[in-house]
Amino acid sequence: MSGTILAFALGFAQIALALAGALAGLRILRGPRAQDRVLGLDTFYITAMLLFIVTGMRSGSLFFFEAAMVIGFMGFVATVGLAKFLIRGEVIE
Repeated sequence: MSGTILAFALGFAQIALALAGALAGLRILRGPRAQDRVLGLDTFYITAMLLFIVTGMRSGSLFFFEAAMVIGFMGFVATVGLAKFLIRGEVIE
């Protein structure tokens, strides 16, 4: 019984995260300002990271958890770099 509920909940989470990723991608493409695009990118990498974690929970593979950690690190660095570029106009001082 609990395995069925877990499988249903993980499937629903995958669908919801895929929808959130699609909406974040739309914000990246249609954002009127650069700040909106950076926030869309931030939301997109977080949803991709969570989608990898949910997929790893569903399949039981450790590869997805490692990939989620790499996505988290790369997304954080990209967000900091883009924020610094938007504030100062340069990344490297």
